[in-house]
Amino acid sequence: MGSPFQNVDIDLLKKYDRPGPRYTSYPTAPLFSPSFTQEDFRAEIVRTNGPRETGDVSLYFHFPFCDTLCYFCGCTMIVTRDRNRIAEYNAYLKKEISLVAPMIAPRRRVVQVHWGGGTPTHLLPAEIRDMGEAIRSSFRVAADAEMSVEIDPRELTRDHVVALRDAGFNRMSMGVQDFDDRVQETVNRVQPESMTRRVYDWARELGFTSINLDLIYGLPFQSRGSFAATLEKVIAFGPDRIAVFNYAHVPWLKPHMKLIHPEDLPAPEEKLSILKMTIERLSAGGYEYIGMDHFAKPDDELARAQKAKTLYRNFQGYSTKSGADLYGFGMSSISHFRASYAQNTKNIPDYYRAMDAGRLATHVGYRMTEDDQVRKHVIMRLMCDLELEKGPVEEKFGIDFDGYFESSLRQLDQFVSDGLVVIGGGKIAIVGAGRLLLRNIAMCFDAYLEGMTKNRPVFSRTV
Repeated sequence: MGSPFQNVDIDLLKKYDRPGPRYTSYPTAPLFSPSFTQEDFRAEIVRTNGPRETGDVSLYFHFPFCDTLCYFCGCTMIVTRDRNRIAEYNAYLKKEISLVAPMIAPRRRVVQVHWGGGTPTHLLPAEIRDMGEAIRSSFRVAADAEMSVEIDPRELTRDHVVALRDAGFNRMSMGVQDFDDRVQETVNRVQPESMTRRVYDWARELGFTSINLDLIYGLPFQSRGSFAATLEKVIAFGPDRIAVFNYAHVPWLKPHMKLIHPEDLPAPEEKLSILKMTIERLSAGGYEYIGMDHFAKPDDELARAQKAKTLYRNFQGYSTKSGADLYGFGMSSISHFRASYAQNTKNIPDYYRAMDAGRLATHVGYRMTEDDQVRKHVIMRLMCDLELEKGPVEEKFGIDFDGYFESSLRQLDQFVSDGLVVIGGGKIAIVGAGRLLLRNIAMCFDAYLEGMTKNRPVFSRTV
């Protein structure tokens, strides 16, 4: 079967290349406000954890520390090799667990755990086991819980991987970015293919059921040819999932990105050519294009969930746990359940002060309006299902779809004219190369976008 992207018009993609949200939430994080306080968040936890509550729970833990600085990194992270500093943070993370866990209804099962960063595997194996035990002793973790961790192969021993399995982890996401030597050196992430292979083999040997490899396109000195070589090596590994992220050069938000020289970045045409080639090669290599940055083998849960229309997006990207309330732990982490978002402070001293005072570390948050909930549903379904039936939306929210979204539908006209969207039979369907422009299509339904992008852009480019 041919790829639906073989005849993609690069000029058409350029037409739509603009800053835009990734829609891991709606409304997006720039709308979060300090007017939503830790008292508001506490009230939301209490309100949604009645004695009869049995809904599933997802947990996210943020480990901010890294051994070295990757110049492309857009994460909330801190470079340190001070083991005492890391141990101190772990102790405060346990304080937050002990503060929040008793507030969650005891019958609620944890069906998903994710460790992100930073570099969670910057912890020592003993620290991994200790944190795993703290989580399992504080929450009702389901026997079949999806437990995933982001790892950096550069400082990993086999005992790290054993410790992760001991802690219950069954999935991992491993950063690769690019196997090209010049690219690695330029972005300060030297990681030989043999190193990645060694850790990958350990994970398979020890029983990890799902392995994802992360790549980035748009880095310095990348070309279509050089990235094609990396793709061939990655496909040969045979990971269950592959994520291919668009490098977002935002030095006004991440000052360390000034270490990357703009003149070394691939030209826009080359970058788009890399993207097109990547999708075609991975599709030919047996991976299904889920959407945005994600590819998965046909039998993977993501691919199955998309076919069943149960796929979801949260702050970790695409997820199969759409019904679970998300509780975030650690500095900068975000919680989301029902109609509220709450983000912890990004400042470690403030995070520690909150824990010492026995209060939640909420810095900003947001309480969704009815309109927010309607628009979130539409955006998430389009980005996950690649189509939307109007009737169920009208029934769910008691609206007339065409009237409610009159302005949004007018914005979609250009996508229809360009053959990227088909509207008819009570359905909106994203077709062909429109799947490369999910963010742009979703932006048509965003009520806040114009006000956020008048000045300096706050989002990465969409293509």
